[in-house]
Amino acid sequence: MTKELAGRVALVAGATRGAGRAMAVELGRAGALVYVTGRTTRERVSEVLCFDLTKNAPHRIAFGLAAELREHGGTAVSLTPGFLRSEEMLDHFGVTEETWRDAVAKEPHFAIAESPALIARGVRALAADPDKERWSGRSLSSGQLAKEYGFTDTDGSRPDCFGYFDEVVFGGRDATAADYR
Repeated sequence: MTKELAGRVALVAGATRGAGRAMAVELGRAGALVYVTGRTTRERVSEVLCFDLTKNAPHRIAFGLAAELREHGGTAVSLTPGFLRSEEMLDHFGVTEETWRDAVAKEPHFAIAESPALIARGVRALAADPDKERWSGRSLSSGQLAKEYGFTDTDGSRPDCFGYFDEVVFGGRDATAADYR
């Protein structure tokens, strides 16, 4: 892998587990100096604030920050993963990253799940993009970035969680999760 982010500094909040930790690792692999924050420790998992608020507030923050940063050449985006195979989800289903497909028997839609590495690779690709300001103020998904930048998940697939749920689960299309990987 190249060190396309050498000399750059990144701050990753919530980097003690899940997608935040994967983002910090991926940015470090790309050569960035990474500072991390988080509330989970080996002894205690952080509590959950209101789920809806924690998922929607970043979209509004990115929108507002984009306007403030524009005159300084800064870019602000909000990124969201698809059906994330975080440590919490793996624990919930009693599987590991290596055996995650075993959970599909219990929850068929878990077949579209993506590893934290997918969104982390999206962050890396976005950070290295010299034309990233075109995304400023927008909310982006890991699947959208994977298509745009051509990267894949750890298993070589390119999961499109939102397409799968929109077209198959809610839209009634006759397809499987495999058709969206």
